[in-house]
Amino acid sequence: MDTFSRISSGGYSLAGTSVISTVDMHTGGEPTRIIVQGYPFLEGDTLLEKRTYAKEKVDGLRQRLMREPRGHKEMYGAILVPETEKTRCGEADIGVLFCHNEGYSTMCGHATIALGRFLIDTQDEAVFPRRKQVAFDAAKRECKLRLHAPCGVVDVAVPSQVEDDGRVRSDPKREVQFVSVRSFAAATDVVIEVPEEQVWPALRGTGRRAVKVDVAYGGAFYAIVQEQELGFGRVRDGGVDLRRLDEATAVVKQLVGARVELFRGHGLERDLEYLYGVIVVEEGEGRAGLGGLEGRLGVCFFADQQVDRSPTGSGVSARVALARAKGLLGAGERVRFDSVLSARRGGEAGAFAGSDAGAGRVRVEGRAFYTGASAFAVEDAFSRQGFLL
Repeated sequence: MDTFSRISSGGYSLAGTSVISTVDMHTGGEPTRIIVQGYPFLEGDTLLEKRTYAKEKVDGLRQRLMREPRGHKEMYGAILVPETEKTRCGEADIGVLFCHNEGYSTMCGHATIALGRFLIDTQDEAVFPRRKQVAFDAAKRECKLRLHAPCGVVDVAVPSQVEDDGRVRSDPKREVQFVSVRSFAAATDVVIEVPEEQVWPALRGTGRRAVKVDVAYGGAFYAIVQEQELGFGRVRDGGVDLRRLDEATAVVKQLVGARVELFRGHGLERDLEYLYGVIVVEEGEGRAGLGGLEGRLGVCFFADQQVDRSPTGSGVSARVALARAKGLLGAGERVRFDSVLSARRGGEAGAFAGSDAGAGRVRVEGRAFYTGASAFAVEDAFSRQGFLL
């Protein structure tokens, strides 16, 4: 442990660099790297201003932690922001910025589920200054948090228990629930024409170039497209190569993202008005009776074509809102949502549940687990910024 201690204390760090400590978790297989120490203070009065500062002034730290050799193309991160305009006025307990291989997102459901557990488990007031203000509800056996994300305040209910030492800790055997910001269908049955030079083989095989998509918001905007619209068979059956889906969704994201009118006029901050990801869903998602024993499969490509290992929490919010708008989901209906990973395991692990929470909001449920804790140093200039192949 002497070498680990030396790394943690900065003994192997280049001058001008700091050791960054993290706690790593996964939600349905999707990682969340929570930065707990060593990240600089973010200037700005509002969370969105702090997000801009992170992008413009200290983005090298995101690159260092998300990219190789410390991370990888599919890594995801959470930067805790103890004070925001919402914490100052008593509307939130703590803020967060979400980050990934491309930059910073507006909302993240899988990371919210992970953060729910972590923020209850930590007793470190340097990490979570308002931790003692979070009360334990003995009757419900849960703690409630208000997390200020770039999209707004997200309400999180964390199943908790009092352990032998008298401390309240999260219960990993029960689902964390969050109710996100207002979710809605932004546009339905949008037809995009794929230019001849961008037509992918599966679409070419159908003899058409038009693809129909829906656009919905769940804290971030998603284009939601059924697999057969892209020319593919059932992804659930394992016969569709994810690389082919990657190729197709990259084109869809480019074409839909260029339709800026789809993302404006919804009463959102300008920083939120862009297409974050594309979710490929099954044909059954377009029919009545969205619920049932079989979970709704979705494959989400987000940011710079990262593939979500989880069912995508903010995507679930968007999909539930879309189903409600189309009359495909009852007011009290609770639906299981699968990723490719959870579907392969029969939904027994890694699935999320989604339901209408009223007032245009959606409740999402899922479980997260710890995978490790790290102290990241920079000993050589070559790896300082990280890289992607």
